[in-house]
Amino acid sequence: MDPVPQTRPHDAPPALRRTPVQQRSAERLARILDACAGLLDETGYEQLSTRAVAVRAGVPIGSVYRFFGNKRAMVAALAHRNLDRYAERISARFERTPVLDEHSAIDGVLDEFIAMKRSVPGFALVDFGVPAADEAGEGVAEDPNGMVAERICGLLAAHLGRTADETLRRKVLVGVETADTLVRLAFRADPAGDPALIDETRQLLHAYLAPSLAG
Repeated sequence: MDPVPQTRPHDAPPALRRTPVQQRSAERLARILDACAGLLDETGYEQLSTRAVAVRAGVPIGSVYRFFGNKRAMVAALAHRNLDRYAERISARFERTPVLDEHSAIDGVLDEFIAMKRSVPGFALVDFGVPAADEAGEGVAEDPNGMVAERICGLLAAHLGRTADETLRRKVLVGVETADTLVRLAFRADPAGDPALIDETRQLLHAYLAPSLAG
């Protein structure tokens, strides 16, 4: 088995054709991503188009292409925004409950993921990664679960006073990969997330991760 790689800047946002500088431009980009998320719920990824996003966002099609070369780049930016917001939700939860043991911290990480699955537009289809590399010549260069694991590992380690060493990063990565598969199964079984399968996921994460996070 290959060793777990050292922490890399996975969480850097995908390159935009133009980075917003003025507030108006940033607001236009946010509207485009909001429209993209809403349309993903309605049409799915395959039927998503940059033109439909422009219409929904109320911007000229040129504004979309000013930021993104194609729909895959646009959805990748949405996925990165989702990851940033997920990390923010976890951080806010930890701040609201300053004294957390490892079990409560694991619950917080899982509960925020489930909450986003249930409530955030587009998240059920595109959480932290693009569904497929559809444009010719484009491969999937990123590792969404690797990015998620690195962010979660850093948050858990900082809050619980642990060292984010190679062993902990490997444990969190395995936990993320496992939870991702089981949560997808839970939402296939029930659009709101099958409670029994979510509970099984929670028990598995507690048994596997808690010993590595304990003081």
